[in-house]
Amino acid sequence: MKWFLILWAVPILILGGWYGLSYYDINFGIFMLTRQAHDLVFTVYGNILGMPPESIPPLVARAILFDSLVVFAIIAYRKRREIAAWWAARQASAGHAQRKLAGPSMESLSKAP
Repeated sequence: MKWFLILWAVPILILGGWYGLSYYDINFGIFMLTRQAHDLVFTVYGNILGMPPESIPPLVARAILFDSLVVFAIIAYRKRREIAAWWAARQASAGHAQRKLAGPSMESLSKAP
């Protein structure tokens, strides 16, 4: 499971790092991090896909969001028993705390003088 998360996160971090650095032209002398390379990459992808280059980044962001939801759903499915036990323990402790804060019961009030 650890490698699954690593193999999911590393490409997203690399892509996000490249996009952020090249978008703001923070290049450290590396051509691939320049704004010129950024525009070239999206122009090429736009020509290949037959769409305007400025519409590609939102599509990539939605794809990353969808992939992330799938990955977290897989993790939740694999850990469903642990999550259910945690939830049950949390509900039990919340119910106990709520009973403590409720104050005196109706029985003790009915015996008042």
